[in-house]
Amino acid sequence: MDALLAILRAAPGLDGVAVVDGPPAVNLTARRYVFVGWQPGGDIAVGLTQTFNGAGARTRDETLQIAGYIEARAGGKEMKGRRDEVFAILGEIETALRATNETPTAPTLGGAVLWAHLTAGDLSQAQSEGSIAGLAFTVTCQARI
Repeated sequence: MDALLAILRAAPGLDGVAVVDGPPAVNLTARRYVFVGWQPGGDIAVGLTQTFNGAGARTRDETLQIAGYIEARAGGKEMKGRRDEVFAILGEIETALRATNETPTAPTLGGAVLWAHLTAGDLSQAQSEGSIAGLAFTVTCQARI
């Protein structure tokens, strides 16, 4: 999670988006958020499973699923703008996890895993003192331990 947070906080496309470690605080003042290790109604920050890599049981493959949530808010009732914002932020997260000349180890979370990629997402919408769109997402990682 620490490596994912560092990558997202450094991503130029997420400038102006509050990247938060864990659940939200009580006073939400920003309009756009990415929460890493938290989803509404969820108790699990990171799920993991392990299997043997091969005969001999010398190494194991570990799959990690990091929970995340994107939220965009505005004072009006129009939802399209909020949906567009959360999907744009999701696209920036996906881009941040891709290797580039500037960030060649992004897909490995700086060498912490073999690879990490965006694997799931669910959109929610609400009207509560303005329009809110939320997008729960999962970053799945593969490691060899």
